[in-house]
Amino acid sequence: MPDDPALTFQPVPGVPAMRPAIADLPASKIREVANAGLDRSDVLAFWFGESDEVTPAEVRDAAAQALARGETFYSHNLGLPELRAALAAYTSGLHRPVDVDRIAVTSSGVTALMVAMQMLLGPGDEVVAVVPVWPNLTAQPAILGATVTRVPLRPGKEGAWGLDLGELLAAVTPRTRVLLVNAPNNPTGWTLTRAEQRALLDHCRRTGTWIVADEVYERVWFGEGHAAPSFLDITEPQDRVVVVHSFSKSFLMTGWRLGWLVLPEGCLDDVGKLIEFNSSCAPVFVQRGGQAALRIADAFVPELVGRFQACRDTLLPGLAAMPRVQVATPLGGLYGFFRVEGEPDSLALAKRLVSRHGLGLAPGAAFGDEGEGWLRWCFASRDPARLQQGLQRLSDALAI
Repeated sequence: MPDDPALTFQPVPGVPAMRPAIADLPASKIREVANAGLDRSDVLAFWFGESDEVTPAEVRDAAAQALARGETFYSHNLGLPELRAALAAYTSGLHRPVDVDRIAVTSSGVTALMVAMQMLLGPGDEVVAVVPVWPNLTAQPAILGATVTRVPLRPGKEGAWGLDLGELLAAVTPRTRVLLVNAPNNPTGWTLTRAEQRALLDHCRRTGTWIVADEVYERVWFGEGHAAPSFLDITEPQDRVVVVHSFSKSFLMTGWRLGWLVLPEGCLDDVGKLIEFNSSCAPVFVQRGGQAALRIADAFVPELVGRFQACRDTLLPGLAAMPRVQVATPLGGLYGFFRVEGEPDSLALAKRLVSRHGLGLAPGAAFGDEGEGWLRWCFASRDPARLQQGLQRLSDALAI
């Protein structure tokens, strides 16, 4: 007996099966390069934004003990009360005091970003984003039907990227719902100055614009102080500023998928609803790992950043010494961002470096048109000798 036509899916001619905004999302160019070399043991991979060190033993042990205790059930949408309290204390130790009622735990930093976007944006809303930037940040508003206006950072003669503050202020108007800023920036290493932060905050107060600040690299900071300049240093609890954080970079926890939001007063109940509809809650045993990470933060994070700085100071001088290479030493983040004279197609160059020389780097085009012609090299490595090997492979490639 044939299927009942009323119960059989019948595509409507001329109507796409998927929303155009989703179908039009670009695939990851970093993954495109990595897929060409993931099955090769000879490739030195520096394409992803993570260290090759494993998570600290204290963190792994805390999660394992939680699993052994049977902590495999749902928890509060906003996170374990004790983890939220620890995050409030950790944040307050770095910045102005932050009350626990402004903290929400999420299943990853990228989920924190998406929850913030869902809280603030709808179809037709305007977002202004400082770019180049990790592509997820500008894709999320597009998924929600918002429009994104891109304000570019620009490289100077020595390869350091800078912001035209006047251009950004002019782009943010009373029509702008959200200003999206990632600093320290992935991929360029650019960081907002305190004066720039104050100017942006004052301007957004006048226009009524929300600021969503991705500050996941704030502790991976090689300048003065324990952290990069943060909006949390200058904002009041009622300001329309959402700060996004993650355990991934500062605690070597990329695979754990644990993040948090610092919110203005009065937002927590609505954010809890959004977390329920996205992931319900972060796994309890993962949150126990997060608690352990915060307990060792005072000793662990500075030591880790010291190792990252040694890696940076191995890689960047080697890149700068190469003919045709333009690069600047970043004050924050995990990346050397450089370009090679005569190589305008970053994806083609990255694929060539993998296939012919066993060197895995991320193409700058993955971060938007503004990054085209550049390559991103993640310098977070246990062994600086790997970076030296990589430099030699790049040198050999450019000599051909």
